Amino acid sequence: MASKPSIPKGTRDFSPVEVSKRNYIISIMRHHFEKYGYQPIETPSFENSETLMGKYGDEGDRLIFKILNSGEYLKDVPLEFLEYKQEKAITPKISEKALRYDLTVPFARYVVQHQSEIEFPFKRYQIQPVWRADRPQKGRFREFYQCDADVVGSTSLWQEVELVQLYDAVFAALGLDGVTIKINNRKILSGIAEVIGASDKLIDFTVALDKLDKIGEDGVKKEMLEKGISEEALVKVQPLFSFEGTIQEKIEKLSTLLSTSEEGKRGIEELRFICENVTKLGLQKAILDLDVTLARGLNYYTGAIFEVAAPKTVAMGSIGGGGRYDDLTGIFGLKNMSGVGISFGLDRIYLVLDELNLFPETVITSTKVMFLNFGESQSFEVMQTVYNLRKNNINVEMYPDATKIDKQFKYAERRKIPFVVKEITDGKFTLKNLVLGKQEMVSFEEMLQVLQ
Repeated sequence: MASKPSIPKGTRDFSPVEVSKRNYIISIMRHHFEKYGYQPIETPSFENSETLMGKYGDEGDRLIFKILNSGEYLKDVPLEFLEYKQEKAITPKISEKALRYDLTVPFARYVVQHQSEIEFPFKRYQIQPVWRADRPQKGRFREFYQCDADVVGSTSLWQEVELVQLYDAVFAALGLDGVTIKINNRKILSGIAEVIGASDKLIDFTVALDKLDKIGEDGVKKEMLEKGISEEALVKVQPLFSFEGTIQEKIEKLSTLLSTSEEGKRGIEELRFICENVTKLGLQKAILDLDVTLARGLNYYTGAIFEVAAPKTVAMGSIGGGGRYDDLTGIFGLKNMSGVGISFGLDRIYLVLDELNLFPETVITSTKVMFLNFGESQSFEVMQTVYNLRKNNINVEMYPDATKIDKQFKYAERRKIPFVVKEITDGKFTLKNLVLGKQEMVSFEEMLQVLQ
């Protein structure tokens, strides 16, 4: 007996209803991306390993799915590598490609490769799946979609201001209240590392700090100590764990804390510009907040960093994030090309909207009207009518088989098709509204008017 088929952990099948809901979110994102002047691109699902490896830190590298070379992939591996299980030495010899971890690094590769064809500043958006060898849990998958918007070729902080507005516009269009857009700056984090005497441990410091909401203050301190950050440094960093007040008040506290760090002071001025202008321009639904513990743990951010938190009524991690990267394309040979971008977590946004019942009912309905199958004698007339309705942008179908009428009705009800044509007599149609339970005899023009 054949075993029951299954799918890998951390991946999902999507039903027609789920796909319709996902497409609804994507359509709103795409509409606003284009409204803000972003152009669509796509990149391959897998890249050369050298393109991805080393761009996300050690933790990120471990989460990249490697693709085995075709054919006899072990033939070039020295026997001693296999005998002593030297994974790091073996991997480059048996895997030259990897599934993309995010859309930002492939975008940087795209910019460098196509720089002669691009008009800068270049504003692009990209909606494609990415893969991470992470531990599956609620809201965390191994295959998921990212929806990114980036600008490269501009150092203007107005881009950051506009990206906050873009976040707000999308969440407002989705009807999502209570979203918090957290902002920080990597220069501030560098300044903090400097004033506590841990500049040489900047990456370890930011990676640990970024886990505050997951492992708590004690967990962060324990990890920092394990990474070689001193007890004295932890005493100096203590104020960060209870940093409260308005954005302006937090900025003033940071100004005092970082008064001896030029790098930190530059970060504060960038933050001040973005926050003051976002406040003056106003937001529709979202809340902007300065979070000094926000680090985002990725090596390529150099300026502003963003993370979007779902409404507090929903138990969900971040639903978006991004930041400024002044030298990302430099790793591929193109210097002095600053960029900034944000990402929407489609899958998590879906879960939030679903939990809060924010999907419109109209999203789920696909077919507007179904013609019962009356047998071969009327099939041509039915299909002719179906053709004419489709020309008028009506979603319509005919039940394929001439089976029992009750079975056809039950099919329409299960599919949530609101209208059924029961009969055609002398060019008139018996149109039944399954939602209201009413029916009427109408002409084609009258039926078209009802369905539209």
